[in-house]
Amino acid sequence: MNSTVNSERVKGILSSPRLSTYEKETSNLQDALELYLWNANTSGAFFPCLHICEVTIRNAVSEVLFKLHGNQWPWDNGFVNTLPNPRKGDNPRRNLESAREKSSDVNKVIPELSFVFWQKMLTSRHDNQLWLPHFRSTFPNTDNSAGIKTLRGEIYKDLEKIRRLRNRIAHHEPIFSRKLDEDYKTIIKVIGYRCKDTAQWLSLNQNVVSLLKNKP
Repeated sequence: MNSTVNSERVKGILSSPRLSTYEKETSNLQDALELYLWNANTSGAFFPCLHICEVTIRNAVSEVLFKLHGNQWPWDNGFVNTLPNPRKGDNPRRNLESAREKSSDVNKVIPELSFVFWQKMLTSRHDNQLWLPHFRSTFPNTDNSAGIKTLRGEIYKDLEKIRRLRNRIAHHEPIFSRKLDEDYKTIIKVIGYRCKDTAQWLSLNQNVVSLLKNKP
């Protein structure tokens, strides 16, 4: 950090509780601030990767829904009634009903739905209708020797890891203690299941790897 900068004042602005996580990992305040800034920059570098992963997954799922229910699938009760409707916690059916109230255009409804909505479309409850018939064509680059239910379950678990990373980044939380190289590889892997060219394009145009190599 520039010697003319008063590190204590910076700490006061960011807050001692927030900096304490970083100070525990370093030997002095300047190093803690350097790690904090690296964490912020790395979080920012992950955003394009997370963006492309989320769009890839939601388009993959919506493609199958188009095949089965047409372009009015958000309003098709045959589909809507397959969604969980719990009284507490995340409610996919209520989330869809809320999203479709905002527009009658399916292409505007799709981006209104959260990452977790699309992730939960890859649970076992949708195997018979969606994935046993359509998994191989939707994710053509998965292991042909593995069963569809196993592969679908693995993607769900990968998306859970990715979602947790996404949530930490969105709330400006520390990510430096995560195995970020594995997080990055998981994102590329999931995208690659759908399209190898898209995965390669992202890998050639991201900044995550160089930042991971230069962690303070």
